[in-house]
Amino acid sequence: MTTGIFLRIMAEVAEEGLKRGKKNVAPYWRVVKPDGSLNEKFPGGVEAQAKRLKMEGHTIIPGEGKKPPKVENFKKYLLKL
Repeated sequence: MTTGIFLRIMAEVAEEGLKRGKKNVAPYWRVVKPDGSLNEKFPGGVEAQAKRLKMEGHTIIPGEGKKPPKVENFKKYLLKL
């Protein structure tokens, strides 16, 4: 829960920076849930996150029912830390 709160705050700060013309912000939209689904709590919801990911070349799979959309083949883009 704490991580989710921090991530949302970071996303909101990044969006404020983008609105002010900053080009170098934390790319929060690249963070997806463990199953590759998008985060409805990010600024602009899943629609805005999907738009940014599509601009970076990712394919978005529509959600089924009330489930959020997912990034196709997201595992091949994961970074190992």
